[in-house]
Amino acid sequence: MGKIAAVVAIGRNRELGNGNKLLWHIPDDLKRFKALTKGHPIIMGRKTFESIVGYVGGLLPDRINIVVTRDQSYVYEGAVVAHSLEEAIEIAKGQPGADEIHIGGGAELYKQALPLIDKLYLTLVDAEAPEADAFFPEYADQFTKKVFEESHEWKGLKYTWIDLERA
Repeated sequence: MGKIAAVVAIGRNRELGNGNKLLWHIPDDLKRFKALTKGHPIIMGRKTFESIVGYVGGLLPDRINIVVTRDQSYVYEGAVVAHSLEEAIEIAKGQPGADEIHIGGGAELYKQALPLIDKLYLTLVDAEAPEADAFFPEYADQFTKKVFEESHEWKGLKYTWIDLERA
């Protein structure tokens, strides 16, 4: 089986989102997300998926969109629906690009998936977001092997891309 990876942008206190929306819309970070996930299956919770569909106007192109929901009647044309993380991973294993299966959020799915994740593609935003209502789980003690780090700035906002693997 391929690796399972999470792609996530978080603030200083692991802030992830507010009201099912991203806290930061950094153009180069969105491009990185696209480059990392394109051609690979991506697993998202229903609320995250619907938020992305609202933002981009449809499915994430050039990758299999797998939506995890407890709603047994949920259907979205072009997306694959699963009713558990385990089912979603099994579906993803049979898809093109399954050498790296991506977890794209949200908070609940990241928490469930963390024990299964091999690699984190993190964007650490040097900011706090007191309005955040969704947080990424504690990860630092599990992912100690840094394989990439690159600092950036956009409109005065500093952020760092850090790729971590389990040691």
